[in-house]
Amino acid sequence: MDILWSDRKRLTFLGLPWTFTKYTCTADKFIVESGVFSTKEEEIRLYRILDLTLERTFMQRIFGLGTICCDTVDKSSPRLVIKNIKDSRKVKELISEAVEEERMKKRVSSRELMAAEDEDEE
Repeated sequence: MDILWSDRKRLTFLGLPWTFTKYTCTADKFIVESGVFSTKEEEIRLYRILDLTLERTFMQRIFGLGTICCDTVDKSSPRLVIKNIKDSRKVKELISEAVEEERMKKRVSSRELMAAEDEDEE
């Protein structure tokens, strides 16, 4: 597995990685692992991500953190929120480039994804 980026969710206060949520972005999917005793692993294929938004509260800006919101066509995770990460602007760009690369590789356009989503709603 070729890892492009990996980090832990950080506490807003001081920006320290003292949480049990780990984010990993590979060349073809985004993985969120959370929990201590009971764990959960979510996986979203990059080509299924439609939109990325960067949000930074005042406290996040003070501690150099940000939150990336990913709108997807994934049924189990229509909105993936990557909370309190360092270098959030760079990470957002990295994910955006990886999404476009994966779409080109799979020859998928966002219009095709939206059309598939509309068909599922009928």
